[in-house]
Amino acid sequence: MTAGKQCRNRVRGIGCKLHAVVDELPPQPAVQGALSGFPYVAKDMIATGVTAPGWGCVAPLSEAGPAASIVDRLSAAGACLIATAEMTELAYEPSGINAVRGNVINPWNGVFAPGGSSSGSAALVASGCCFAALGSDTGGSVRIPAHCCGVTALKPTWDGIAVEGTMPLSPSLDTIGILARSASDIALVWDALSPGGAIPDLNGSSAAVLDDAFAESEPEIARLCRNAVDLLAQQGMHLVGRAGFPEDADRNVLVVMQAEAARTHSARLDDGRIDAVLRKRLRKGLAITDGELTASLDSREKWRGEFISKYLGDAAIALLPVMPVRTPRIDEVDPLSPAFKAKTLYALSGFTRFVNYLGLPALAIPVGFDDRGMPVGLQLVGRPNSEATLLQIAIRFQAKTDWHGRIPSGVVADIAAEKGTTA
Repeated sequence: MTAGKQCRNRVRGIGCKLHAVVDELPPQPAVQGALSGFPYVAKDMIATGVTAPGWGCVAPLSEAGPAASIVDRLSAAGACLIATAEMTELAYEPSGINAVRGNVINPWNGVFAPGGSSSGSAALVASGCCFAALGSDTGGSVRIPAHCCGVTALKPTWDGIAVEGTMPLSPSLDTIGILARSASDIALVWDALSPGGAIPDLNGSSAAVLDDAFAESEPEIARLCRNAVDLLAQQGMHLVGRAGFPEDADRNVLVVMQAEAARTHSARLDDGRIDAVLRKRLRKGLAITDGELTASLDSREKWRGEFISKYLGDAAIALLPVMPVRTPRIDEVDPLSPAFKAKTLYALSGFTRFVNYLGLPALAIPVGFDDRGMPVGLQLVGRPNSEATLLQIAIRFQAKTDWHGRIPSGVVADIAAEKGTTA
């Protein structure tokens, strides 16, 4: 059985069981290229040229039109788009809750959130339904589900991948991200999109460890991420501790995200097809004045420079957990549940959203499992256009670990059944 056929079978079976699939797409003519036969899926806000993107809503809010630029580029490299992946409504929810279309099921344990907003993309990658997936990342939307589902995810430098043909949320922050089981798989896709990039020399490289982020994390998160940092040190990376956290960048990103999201989707604030809780959240952004938005955007370069000089310094990357908390239970992040904790929902993007404001690339990698058997991710943040460095560091790390290759406990029986064996 070819890889493409196996992935299509899993999309129909495991993918639909996880409520992670929107549409299966018809086979495309074979194209020879660097990614020939490479099966991938795209988040349901990226135009495929075949179906109308639903944007995570109860009904499509856009027409079927030409394929997005990123889809055309991958098709030209020979990759095969086999399905579209579920997402949270309007990509504006970090936990994976979708009140109008239902939630993606976390393939490790359905009690816990899958992460958002690229929920389906992460779940399909984790369960072996595709080799890679496209998602979006405005405040952590590929890195958060990568943490929750135990996969690897790259958020490129802002404007590093063209967003034409994709749903806008906050244009000053929006990026198209790539998810896969491993950094080496992401590197295949990235190399096809950015051919000819220099292979970085990692000899003598150093990493800035954001100590305050580790200190503010739950003990299990800090322990597992510290262990991963120690392994990087054993591989020859020099570690430098850094105190503090980029609070100014974090404050400004919320201004930009909320203001631009409200303006982008202003026509939908009274649309009854959109969840009422989401419309209320969007409407809050209208209270931010144009002057406040402009001020936050104008100070972006200043805070980016401060982060690079103060936190990176001479280091190649900065290290911190993807999330300060363990993957929460679904009921803890569902606004309609009595167990809902607004603080927990807010915390999910607490270590990711500042990166979008600064426009920097970041990579999330699995580094172990917490005391409940759920995956945990470490975040590598680099300088502008340093994706190759991030990927090479992660490839070297994953050559000595196998967390990225584990089969999620919620689908292991389904995969074993394909071969006529028992889990």
